[in-house]
Amino acid sequence: MIGIGRIARLACGLLAAGLSLAAPAQAQEKPALVFTGIPDQDESRLVERFGKVAQYLEGKLGVPVRYVPVKSYPAAVTAFTNGQVQLAWFGGFTGVQARKAVPGSQAIAQGAEDAAFRFYLIANAATGLTRSTELPKAIAGKTFTFGARASTSGRLMPEYTLRQNFPGQSPDQIFSRVGFSGDHSRTIQLVQSGAFEVGAVDYSVWDLDSKAGKIDPKAVSVIWESAPFPDYQWTVRGDVEKTYGAGFTDKLRAALVGITDPTILEPFGRSKFIPVSNAAYEPLIEVGKATGLLD
Repeated sequence: MIGIGRIARLACGLLAAGLSLAAPAQAQEKPALVFTGIPDQDESRLVERFGKVAQYLEGKLGVPVRYVPVKSYPAAVTAFTNGQVQLAWFGGFTGVQARKAVPGSQAIAQGAEDAAFRFYLIANAATGLTRSTELPKAIAGKTFTFGARASTSGRLMPEYTLRQNFPGQSPDQIFSRVGFSGDHSRTIQLVQSGAFEVGAVDYSVWDLDSKAGKIDPKAVSVIWESAPFPDYQWTVRGDVEKTYGAGFTDKLRAALVGITDPTILEPFGRSKFIPVSNAAYEPLIEVGKATGLLD
């Protein structure tokens, strides 16, 4: 027969084993934090960029973190609005759209460079256009491509700037043909090939593609640089603390601001991330209304 003492010891052992098995299960009770980012450049670069972010955040937050790609800028906003993702790397304008659609959402971090972002006007060498400190009026009558329709540096700010420099004229009236490439890397390729004579592009993507050897300086060059404006940021839904607990937003912000690994930062073209708030993007709301791109 098994003595009472041994039974007690077995019971304690089984209880302890049960607790040790329960602990990991409890750690997995929180659902994955799912995030996305606007597809502003080629897909392989996005997978590299966001895969590293997911791995980093999972280690810092103690919850599973998963990146899901989207095919377009509006799709990123829709995924955020529908709650398919709780966090997103938005451009300035898509962030404004997303926060308008989901009250309580917050911009929590931006690249240090995003506080004073810029876009470039680029031109095919065959145009004869060269770099200028003033926006060259000789672009009128040329073929022109924006980036994505909801891009801050590829559409919103370029269109606003063009309307300011060509009063009373829309882009369709300024140029002989207007297109939308879909992303900045594609804009560069289209202007470099001569499919379009002039285009507007995110300066950071231009720099990344230039370093990667994807730009032929004999075929395409920067002809003008814009004034600064606020752009990209990480935006989180306002309901994340219901799922992940009080203080989660601050913990997430601290994790993003705490990124120092150059292998994470370099694919973004950023030196670091810094805290930011919704108020920083008020100027884009005014520009969106002025151009008719925001209600």
